[in-house]
This record gives sequence, C-alpha cells and structure tokens, in this order.
Amino acid sequence: MKKISNITNDVERAFYSSKDCSFDNIKIDGPADGESAFKECSDIVIDNSFFNLRYPFWHNTRVVIKNSTMTDLCRAALWYDEDVTIKNVTSDGIKALRECKNVTMVDSTFHTEEIFWKVNNINVVNSTIQGAYAFLMSNNIKITKTHFKGKYSFQYCHNIHITDSVLDTKDAFWHSEDVLVENCDVIGEYLGWYSKRLTFKNCRISGTQPLCYASELKFIDCTFEKCDLSFEYSEVEGNIVGDIVSIKNPLKGVIKISGNAELIQDENDRSNGNFTLVK
Repeated sequence: MKKISNITNDVERAFYSSKDCSFDNIKIDGPADGESAFKECSDIVIDNSFFNLRYPFWHNTRVVIKNSTMTDLCRAALWYDEDVTIKNVTSDGIKALRECKNVTMVDSTFHTEEIFWKVNNINVVNSTIQGAYAFLMSNNIKITKTHFKGKYSFQYCHNIHITDSVLDTKDAFWHSEDVLVENCDVIGEYLGWYSKRLTFKNCRISGTQPLCYASELKFIDCTFEKCDLSFEYSEVEGNIVGDIVSIKNPLKGVIKISGNAELIQDENDRSNGNFTLVK
C-alpha cells in the first residue's frame, strides 16, 4: 500500500479515486471547505485522522476507518459505500451512513440523527449509537453489546438479531419483520406496532402500550414493567415473568404469566374466544 501521513487537506475531492492506500494522521479541514475527500476509492485504510468537512466517504469499496474523529460538520459521512469497517471512531455528523452494504462497526460512538438508512448487512459490536430514525429500512442487522438511544428506530427493517444490549427507544420496530431480541433492556413507548415475527427472549421490556397490531409475536421468559394496554389486536404467544399492568383486546394466542395482570376485553374485543391468559 502507498502510505500518506501527517497532512491537512481541504480541497474538493482531495483523494479522489485513491486505490491501495493507507492514510495516517490526516486532517480533512480548512478554509477551502472542500467536500468529498474520499470518493470512488477502493482498498483504503484511514487511521488516527480527523474529519471536519462534508461527505468524506462516498461511492467507495473496501474501506477501513479506525481511531478517528468526525465532527458535527462532517455530515453525510458514508454514503453508497460497500465493505466498510469502522473501529474506534467517534462521529457527531448527521446522516452518517446511508445506502451502504456490508458495514461493521466496533468500539465506536455515533451521536447522529438518521444513521444507517437503507443499509444492507450491518454488524455493530460494543458501540454507542444515539439519534432518531436509526436503521430506517435497513436489512440483515446484527447488534451485540451496544447501547442505543433515540426515537423511531428499526422501522421497516427485515432480519434483525440483537443481543446483550440496551435499547432506549420510543416507537421501535414499527412495521419490521423477522426480528430476534435476546438478553436486552428494551425501554420505550409503543414498542413494535405493526411488526411481523418479532421475538423477545430473556428481555426486560418497559413502557406504555407495547406490541399492538403485531402478528406472529413471541416472547420467552420476559419481564414487562409499566406496560399497560399491551398486545392490542395482536397475535401473541409467550410467557411473562412476574406482573404486567394490563393486557387489552389481544386478537389471538396464549400468554402464560407467573404474576398478576389485568385482562381487558371490552366491547371492542375481536378475539372471538381465540385468546387465552394462563395464570
């Protein structure tokens, strides 16, 4: 690999179409305010570097970014990229990743709105992500040992597996399909509405009106805290450890509970006797 190090560059498309290059201790910053520093590049490694200008990584293939910082001025940092590894990176720029393929993020912290939109094949490990509308319309997502905070996450997604993580998120998993969440704290209102084949295992779930209008919903050995008006018009099967505040008008299925629950089946009940609560 050609090695480039210890330089500052702020011109438009500073390293356009670079190939087989490593960059160490570079700064994309300066009064020229040029955008798209790395565009149409392949097989590049970025280490120990600083980004303070717009759109630095667009239309690239096989990119490694590590031990680096992207400021809030570094907006839309990675778009249309393929085979990307992000390790020990901090980013505050909005819309950090969009329409990429094969992205691995490890030991990183991203505080950014609208991250991971329309991305296919995502692997996040031991990281922190904060921002609204994360993972919108993305597919094939694996997350472990990660702390996520932000509203409207994982909407219109397919094929998700999340383990050993904290999800502090309102309106999560709406319209998502084929989701498995294991050993996680899931905090937030209106969880999983309109989802299909959403499964929770050994999770601690909290927040009002969770899991309504869901189909093929399953939960295994989960606790439900401050969860009222749960499972409205959902197809549901599972067991609850301890109490749940209330269950309202589930559509069909069986719930087993070791504690207490208020079952509300009022004049709007549509179950036709197809739901059973077993205590």
